[in-house]
Amino acid sequence: MDFDFSSDNLALQGRVRDFMDRLVLPSNRDWHRWANEGVYPLDVVEPIKAQARAAGLWNMFLPGLREDEPGMRLSNLEYAPLAEIMGRVPWASEVFNCSAPDSGNMELLHLFATPEQSRRWLRPLLEGEIRSCFAMSEPDVASSDATNLQTSIVRDGGDFVVNGRKWFITGALHPRCELAIVLGVSDDSPTADPHRRHSMLLVPMDAPGLVVERNIPIMQHVSIDGHCEMLFRNVRVPATNLLGEEGAGFAMAQARLGPGRVHHCMRSIGQCELALELLCDRALERKAFGNHLAGFANIREWIANSRIEIDQARLLVLRAAWLMDQHGNAAARVEVSAIKVLVAQMQTRIVDRAMQVFGAMGMAPDTPLAYLWTWGRALRFLDGPDEVHLGVVARQELTQARSRRGMAADHLVPPQPGGDARKTRRAD
Repeated sequence: MDFDFSSDNLALQGRVRDFMDRLVLPSNRDWHRWANEGVYPLDVVEPIKAQARAAGLWNMFLPGLREDEPGMRLSNLEYAPLAEIMGRVPWASEVFNCSAPDSGNMELLHLFATPEQSRRWLRPLLEGEIRSCFAMSEPDVASSDATNLQTSIVRDGGDFVVNGRKWFITGALHPRCELAIVLGVSDDSPTADPHRRHSMLLVPMDAPGLVVERNIPIMQHVSIDGHCEMLFRNVRVPATNLLGEEGAGFAMAQARLGPGRVHHCMRSIGQCELALELLCDRALERKAFGNHLAGFANIREWIANSRIEIDQARLLVLRAAWLMDQHGNAAARVEVSAIKVLVAQMQTRIVDRAMQVFGAMGMAPDTPLAYLWTWGRALRFLDGPDEVHLGVVARQELTQARSRRGMAADHLVPPQPGGDARKTRRAD
C-alpha cells in the first residue's frame, strides 16, 4: 500500500495549515472572549469564512459536488488530513464550511433532496449563508437503537404534523440555524417493518410549535451554539418537506453517519496531536524534585505510547476513508465502527495524560485540555455509543468464524507419535 499523499494534497495541507496559522489561531482569543460572554462570535467567524471562500478552501468534505456547486470535490481520503488540521481549533471547521452537523446534512440533501428542496436549503448551506441541525436523539428512549424513536410524523391532508421531544441536538442555537432535519415515526402500525417506520422532514426552525427549551451542558461545559432539547408540538410543514421516500428515514440516517464519523475521528486526532505537543512542551520546561518532568520514566512512557496510539489510529482512519472511496460507504461499515471506538477512547486517554502533566492548570480554562477531554468523552456517545460499534465489529468476527468453523481446530491438536505424517505436518 502507498501511504504517501499526492503532491497536490500535500500542497493543499500546507495551504490549510498556513490559513490556520495566519487567521484562525490569532482569532482564537477573540472567539473565546465573545463565547464566554454568551454571544456567538459571528464577528470573528464571518470575515474569516469570507477569506477561506476567496482562497478556495471551501466545502472540502463532499466528493459528489456538481460543477455548479461551490467546493473542492475531494475524496474522503484527500479530505481526512485537512480535517485533522482543522480539528486543532474546535471552531475552525466552520470557517471552511466543513463543520458538523452541516456537513452530514448537506450530504443528505445532496443525495435525496428534490430540486426545490435543494434550492431552498442545500444551496444556502453550500454557500455558508445558513446553518442547520439534525434532530434524532430523544430523552425517553435508548436512541442508540433508532428503531426506538417515538417522535411522530403524521400525514394530515397536504401536510405532515410533528409531535415529540428531541435532545442533545447540536447547533440548534447557532444564530444562523434555519433548518432542522427531523427523524421520526411515520408508520406506527403494529406490523410495520421496524426499519421502514421512519421518515425525515425538513422543518424550518421558525415553524410554529417548535421550541428550543434548553441548552444542555456536556459535563458542565456549555456549548455556545448548543446541544439542545427541542419540543415539537403540532409542528405543521407541507408534505413537500419530506426528504427522500416515506419510510426510508432509518436507512438515510445510517448513510449520513459514515463519512461524518471519519471527519470526527480525524478532527479528534488533530486534537490528540495538540495535546501531545502541549504535554511535551510542559514536560521539557517544568521541574519537580530537581528534575525536568521529561526525565521521569513514566512521563516518557506516556509520550511514547501517545505517539504510537495516534499513528496507529490515523492509519486505521485513513484505511476506512480509502475503503469508502474505493467501494462505497457501506463497504467500510465495520472499519468505521472500529475507528469510532478507538479514537474516542484514545482522545480521553492522551488528553488525560497531558492534564496530569499540567497539574491543576490542566483542569482550568488556561489550556484547551479540559475541553478536549470533555469532547473526547462525549464522542463515546455521539454518532452511536461504543457498545453499539463494538457489537458491529464483533458480529463481523463471529460471522467469519462461523464460515470457517472447525478449520482452526487442527492447530489445537499436537502431533501424535506414529500418526499420519500429513496430519502431523498440518498440525505443525
